[in-house]
Amino acid sequence: MKNILIIIVLVFSVFSVYSQSSMDSVIAEIERNNTTLAAYRKNADADKMGNKTNMLPDNPEVGFNYLMGSPDNIGNRTDFSVTQSFDFPTAYVYKSQLSDMKNEQVEMEYKKQRYDILLSAKTICSELTYLNALYSEYKLRLSNDMKIANAFKKKLDSGEASILEHNKAQVSLLNTEKQLEQISIERDAALQQLATLNAGVSLSFSDTIFIANMVETNFDEWYAQASINNPMLNWLKQEIEISSKEKQLQVAQNLPKINAGYMSEKVVGEQFQGVTLGVSIPLWGNKNTVKYANLKTEAVNSIQADAKVQFYNEMKTLHTKATALQSSITDFKQRISGNNILELLKKAMQKGEISISEYYFELMVFYDNKEELLSMEKELSVTLAKLYRYDL
Repeated sequence: MKNILIIIVLVFSVFSVYSQSSMDSVIAEIERNNTTLAAYRKNADADKMGNKTNMLPDNPEVGFNYLMGSPDNIGNRTDFSVTQSFDFPTAYVYKSQLSDMKNEQVEMEYKKQRYDILLSAKTICSELTYLNALYSEYKLRLSNDMKIANAFKKKLDSGEASILEHNKAQVSLLNTEKQLEQISIERDAALQQLATLNAGVSLSFSDTIFIANMVETNFDEWYAQASINNPMLNWLKQEIEISSKEKQLQVAQNLPKINAGYMSEKVVGEQFQGVTLGVSIPLWGNKNTVKYANLKTEAVNSIQADAKVQFYNEMKTLHTKATALQSSITDFKQRISGNNILELLKKAMQKGEISISEYYFELMVFYDNKEELLSMEKELSVTLAKLYRYDL
């Protein structure tokens, strides 16, 4: 008995590892091939390059003047100048820091988009696991209904069964066949959805067993880590730091700009050349920019506070739901396991202890329980995928 138990545990462990490996391989394949994710990647790279622009001083200015003198005997005048304007030095430091911060933020946004796509893939895999298990279940039901239908056909021919009993067996067989066809259609549709995420390339997915992942019991400890992994919250945190840095940049840009360069002037018999210096006085060009930066920082702080509340409540709801489903599934399995109901019902009907109507009624109750269990396992799988979506 001990050896048998060990073998059973090993078999279930193999199934679990295979199932996890199968889903992981599908997710990895989709991440490699998904065209939407590839487009997001290119867009992120473009945005990162865009954040590296406008970090250097303005372009230098070259001036040339040719002035004709009047009267003619005074000759003509030629001017030439090259000037360069500079922001206050700290502005360039802040621009460089802002560029790096915005590029980090771009990566956070890309992670959010990646998580959303992979969550969709995991949700479809959960649906497919459910449909695959249901398909296998209905194939067994079809085999059982065929045996019952054939048995009543023989009984009808020998006069041992009525036409009503025969018809009831045939109707049950037909219903099972149609249910099997419907499940097959839904399964093909789910596989097509998976292929769509995989750039149109078909994927094979035959899992029929849901992974029995346990929900973290201490929600607050788990949430502390989950909030750190949330790219949207990190994006908002970074946005606050960017707003603060932009305020510093605006203050630096409100300081006087310096213009420096070279200038020469030629007239008849004379030439002047040397450096030119100038300062721009910021009277109205950057009006209200610092005030805008302050208001934007306040607004992002409010958005972040709201996002934290929304995320906490969402995760708390999902955690509560997952815990309840896990408890219900465990209870459900204990109630329906170990009952060889199919054989007992078949023997009872063959001995005449129950009618065919009673047989099918009890059978439907048993089938409904199994379908309900599968449905709960699917719902738990989807809930866990959402709960742990930032662990992908």
